[in-house]
Order: sequence, then C-alpha cells, then structure tokens
Amino acid sequence: MSRRQRALLLRTFLFLFSLNALSFALYFLLNPHPTLTLDKPLHTKTLTQKSLKPWPSLPSFLPWAPPLAPPSPRSCESYFGNGFSDRVDVLRPGSGSETDPFLRCFHSRTLRSSVCEAGRIQMDPARIRMSAGGERLESVIGRGEEEEMPRFEEGAFEIEAAPDVESGAAVADEGFLDRYLPEGQVQDHTMRALVGSVRSVRRGELRCSQWVEEPTLLVTRFEYANVFHTVTDWYSAYVSSRVTNLPARPHLVFVDGHCKAQLEETWEALFSSVRYAKNFSGPVCFRHAILSPLGYETALFKGLSETISCQGTTAKILRENPDNEKTARLSEFGEMLKAAFDLLVDENLPTKPSTGPNVLFVRREDYLAHPRHSGRVESRLSNEQEIFYAIKNWAANHTKCKINVVNGLFAHMPMKEQLCAIQEASVVIGAHGAGLTHLVAATPDTIVLEIISSFYRRPHFSLISRWKGLEYHAINLAGSYARPPMVIDELSSIMRSLKC
Repeated sequence: MSRRQRALLLRTFLFLFSLNALSFALYFLLNPHPTLTLDKPLHTKTLTQKSLKPWPSLPSFLPWAPPLAPPSPRSCESYFGNGFSDRVDVLRPGSGSETDPFLRCFHSRTLRSSVCEAGRIQMDPARIRMSAGGERLESVIGRGEEEEMPRFEEGAFEIEAAPDVESGAAVADEGFLDRYLPEGQVQDHTMRALVGSVRSVRRGELRCSQWVEEPTLLVTRFEYANVFHTVTDWYSAYVSSRVTNLPARPHLVFVDGHCKAQLEETWEALFSSVRYAKNFSGPVCFRHAILSPLGYETALFKGLSETISCQGTTAKILRENPDNEKTARLSEFGEMLKAAFDLLVDENLPTKPSTGPNVLFVRREDYLAHPRHSGRVESRLSNEQEIFYAIKNWAANHTKCKINVVNGLFAHMPMKEQLCAIQEASVVIGAHGAGLTHLVAATPDTIVLEIISSFYRRPHFSLISRWKGLEYHAINLAGSYARPPMVIDELSSIMRSLKC
C-alpha cells in the first residue's frame, strides 16, 4: 500500500470516528438518563395495567357511600348493602399520603364480618402451603380438599409499619381477630388466618419481586364448583369492591389452590383480571389489596339459618321512598352479572321474546365438578325427564298462545347462554338445585315454580325470589316423584295469570 493510500485510509477512519462520536453526543443530549426512583428496590419490576374494566351503568344501582347515620342493624341495607359501618384502623397511614402503608377493616355488626383493605402489603406465595391452583380438572383427579385450602405461615403477608413497631410483630392480635373476624360457624376461616399471618417490617424491608399498582381483590373460595356457593362469593367480592369505593373493577387473586372450573369464566367477566396466588414467581407487593369476606358470611347464605325480613323491590321505588324492609341490591347484582356478559338491555326495552312466553325448565344433569366428584349428580326429582316431556306436550297443544319450552341444561352451557335463558324466561320451573340460583339475574316480572322433594326441603330459592321481589310458587312432593298432571295444573294456572 502506497503512502498516499495509507494517508487516505487514516483520514477516512478519523472522519467515521468523529461522525460516530457526534451521533452519540446528539443521542444523549436528546435522550437524558431517566430519573431512578428509590421507592422500590431497583431489581423489582412493576406490574401496571391501565386497562381496568369500568363499572357498568346499572338501572338498579343505589349509592354505596356510608350514610351519615349507620343503617339499622336489622335493615335490608345492613344485610345486602353497606352495613359495614364500623371502621377500624389497624395500621394508620403515617403522613396521610396515598403512598403510605395502611391496614383497616370495615365491620358489619349485622353480618358479623369485615371487609378489610391494605396498602403496600406483600404476599409471599412460598409461605402459603397449598396446591398451585388453576390446573385442568382432569390432571388433579383424586386430590384432597385439604391440599387446596391455604395454610398461612407467619409472614405470609408483610406490611410496612411505623419505626417504633417491632419488625416481625403480628399486626392483628387474637382480640382483634375475635372481634372483627370471628370464626362463627366456619371451621377454617381463611380470611381470619390471612390477617393473622400479617407481620410488620420496617420501611424499605419489603422484598418485592413484583408490584401490582392497581386495586386487587384477594379471595378464598370453598365450594368453588357449586353455583349457589360461587354466587355468594361473587356477591361478597362485588360488595367489597363497592364498600371500599373502588373507581373501577379490580384485579382478582385467588388465595386458594383449586383447579380451574367452569364458573371461572364468570370471575373473569366480572373483574379486570384473574390470577392464582401460587402463579406468582416470588413475593408480590400490592399498592392496594382488598380482602373479601367468605361467601358463608353473606346474607345469601346466612338467610338459610336466620330470619332476614326483606322484600325485593325496584331501585326507583326506594329512591322515592326509602324503606328499611325492602331492597334492590340483589337486582343490582343480577344486572352486574348480565352486564359482565353484555346482556344488560335498556330497562324500557322488552327482554322477553315476541313469539310468546318462554318456560325455562332448569335441569339437573351429570357433570364432573371437582377432583373429588364422581360425575353423577343427586336427583331431587326422580321423574324429571317425564315432567319435561309432559310440559313440552302440553305447550305444543296449548292453543291460547304460543309457549316456548326451553331445556335448561345449564351444566353444559356457557354462562352467557345461561343468563340469557334466565333473562328471557317468563316462567322458571325446576326442582331444587344450584342452577336456580340464576334467579338473581331474572327480570322483575319473572314467575318461579319450584318442585320440592320431601327429602330436600331448603329455603334457598324461595328466599332469593322474595329478596328479588319475584312471584314464587312451590309444589311440595311426598317423596321425589311428581305427578305430571299436578305440575301441568299449576303451570296452567300461572300461564292464565299471564293471559296465555
């Protein structure tokens, strides 16, 4: 290479080097270093989703803000609405800032339970002994229920406390738990155990691998595959969200180890997201966590063993004339269920088919519910198929109007189809079974006919009908066999009242 070529090559190299340095200088001038926040350890990541589902507009919605004077302990609002009027601050925010840690409970003397919420609280899944949860049912056949229920070690939950509080101390003592989270008739009160596991740490000692910035419900389920008990869980989660005045539908974390079930699709429709506690890879911190009471502590369940003298009515009537013995809360909740599946229609528009009234016969059928289930469902009506065919033949020969008989095989229908069938029904008929719990989503003009075996007389659906304000009829059997003419006579009388 000649001297002239070497000089040219050197000048080219120097030019490219200078150009590259200039490019770097311009980049850093226009893109300064981001400011590092020391609020959280630098190795953690923040889980932030700006897509919380909004609350839908519900025709039966009434304000949930606590009144100036607490409602009467025996009022319908205390049972079904915001009777959580006793606020107890377990851990007060230090400076009053929204970013300060806190733990408080709203106690209901009527239901003898509390909705609790916490800020800057850490959950360590490794300190919660239970199965992973969320598995396919077929993969965990035979798994024991005790494996799925959470057992909390000390420090399963940790929260930052004031400097004068001893690190590792229990935040809530037994006296607090007995007063505000009593066990009652629940042998294994998981929410009480969760709060009892909370330990204090000093500021900056939380070991968060992830942060969840948006409000999150923590829920423990027991009879998670049963529609009635799951509806009590849905209702408790909805009430907890309203009592704590959440601006949008929260995320939800199952603090249990149950496998996936058919009803999980409704949890996902109701709330912004659903996740299992054991699915987190390490300690997770919540900016705002809400602890939902057990479904056993709702009025829906407590009403089975104690008298709740409430009559369902419309929100319009209650707005004009408040009444302690009337409620529209179950109608509000039923509308929430329908809105979650985009089924809510304008209250001034018809919900029933124009081709004639629907008679929905809710059936009991075999299905595999959970890992300990045989797949066979106990029959409450020994001749259910015979009754169904008798109703179909009667409707086919009915001349005064066209009657549509709907076969309600709910166990194998998506939830949206189940709710649609309930909404469109003029008459709902069925033997005692969890599928009738869908009456919470029925329209006010729906008529209920329950066929009750003498071997299983329970008040679940007469109570739901009363609390919803639905017209209710019952056929009480001597045994489990229903004579078709007796059922047809009762159904004919109901249809005559509908001018059909």
